[in-house]
Amino acid sequence: MPVESFQLDHTQVVAPYVRLAGRYLTAHGDEIRKFDLRLVQPNRQELPTAALHTLEHLFAGYLRDSLADKVIDVSPMGCRTGFYLTALGEPSEEVVREALLQALRSVVAHSGAIPGCSERECGNYRDHSLPGAQAWAREVLQREIIVQETVWL
Repeated sequence: MPVESFQLDHTQVVAPYVRLAGRYLTAHGDEIRKFDLRLVQPNRQELPTAALHTLEHLFAGYLRDSLADKVIDVSPMGCRTGFYLTALGEPSEEVVREALLQALRSVVAHSGAIPGCSERECGNYRDHSLPGAQAWAREVLQREIIVQETVWL
């Protein structure tokens, strides 16, 4: 079975963007949607691990604030160019785009401790950078975040 992200033509997309990457129906008929939240241009930039890790911790709360009870998971991409958002129900790309914008603004405004950033709560608690996460959030916010259609290989 082909992996969806390996079928995406990474040379033809324009980051930053939100892209609907998959739709799945559970045995009970619930829809689950997977979104590609691409922050930087593939194969041109990547987020440093400490900044990416901090964004992951902050997005865990801030995207949930915007999308209420729809967020199942927010996971960083191994290529360090963005995140996958898994959501319950049918949020549209535009709704997710607005939630991402709000989450990035909240990251920029964040002060104080990083949630879940202790030896007991995190598997790599020493690898974080709030200033780095805020700098990347500001950089992404300076550009227009689009809704990207899937461009297949």
